[in-house]
Amino acid sequence: MYDERLVAPMREDLTRLGVEEMRTPEAVDAKLRDATGTALVVVNSVCGCAARNARPAVARALQHEVKPDVLTTVFAGQDVDAVKAARTYFAGYPPSSPQIALLKDGKLVFMLERHQIEGRTAEEIAQDLTGAFDQFCGTARAA
Repeated sequence: MYDERLVAPMREDLTRLGVEEMRTPEAVDAKLRDATGTALVVVNSVCGCAARNARPAVARALQHEVKPDVLTTVFAGQDVDAVKAARTYFAGYPPSSPQIALLKDGKLVFMLERHQIEGRTAEEIAQDLTGAFDQFCGTARAA
């Protein structure tokens, strides 16, 4: 585990955007278990690709007109139990840090894993996210 003084700015990269931290399994379940609508779950981390690509991509994507109803994050390597709880909502995907999931009515509908984040620009990743937002979060949702 890293010193919280090192991690705090990495947390703030997301929380200053209105992304709510879930630091315990109880917080994760309270936010996601019976959720309706759409929820973004960002598995944040100290790795270089999170700083260089994932967090800036989330910041760009959240400037898009269409956004998820709920914005959340857990921090890998820091809030271990919360991350483990969040990943129970990512059925079919192995653990990855960073990782960005979109849930709709509590079900996973979109996932970006580390291998889809690493080596790509924040703009490219943001385009993937905004495409998912348009598909799953728009007001004119398919019946």
